[in-house]
Amino acid sequence: PTPRCHFLMTGYTPLTIADYYQNPIPTSGSDGEVASTSQEATRAVGASSSNNTGSRGGHSASVRKTTVLDVMRRLTQPDNIMVSANTRSPTSCYISILNIIQGNDVEPTQIHTALQRMRERQSIRFIPWGPASIQVALARKSPFLASTNKVSGFMLANHTSMAELFDRLLGQYDKIRRRNAFLDNYRREPMFKDNLDEFDSARETVQCLVDEYRACERKDYVDYDYASRSGSGGLE
Repeated sequence: PTPRCHFLMTGYTPLTIADYYQNPIPTSGSDGEVASTSQEATRAVGASSSNNTGSRGGHSASVRKTTVLDVMRRLTQPDNIMVSANTRSPTSCYISILNIIQGNDVEPTQIHTALQRMRERQSIRFIPWGPASIQVALARKSPFLASTNKVSGFMLANHTSMAELFDRLLGQYDKIRRRNAFLDNYRREPMFKDNLDEFDSARETVQCLVDEYRACERKDYVDYDYASRSGSGGLE
């Protein structure tokens, strides 16, 4: 629904510690699996070493059953998102989400149940001017890659907090431009020989993108006029 706001963030779970799985904590049954996120693994190792130092070299069993709901919930947690942006800001919201759930025993009914639970809990904030768009795709695990997890997830999301990244970029650019740093090499090129209007135009385009991401957080976004704000007939 937002052709210009098309910069996606990614998320993945479980994130694991390599050394932790080289000497995994023993599990107690086929229905359980080792704590899946890096924080959970760290807490499990710390707790076992401090409270159960006498069992199997200082490790005790730490078992957690992972469900589709757990994976989809973790995908939206900041610790599992690969972008340095605050997705828990009170004003930021998701525009759309695509989750790819990987597991050999995942059923479509589990997906529907997980989506229903997430909607009931309202754990994810979506745009106020459109429907909550969560698309889910199922995939089987690769037979060529060993994995300690029964279910894993990958997320592609369109989120308004991406504006923070471009806003920081603009701040860094403004500092360099004020000092006229690193511009000599550009002035040697024909297109920058007379002026640096291309830089100014590019900055305006990025600023308009930030403004539109902010506008997506408001109910009146459907009336947002990008062309009038860009001052250039709608730069793409």
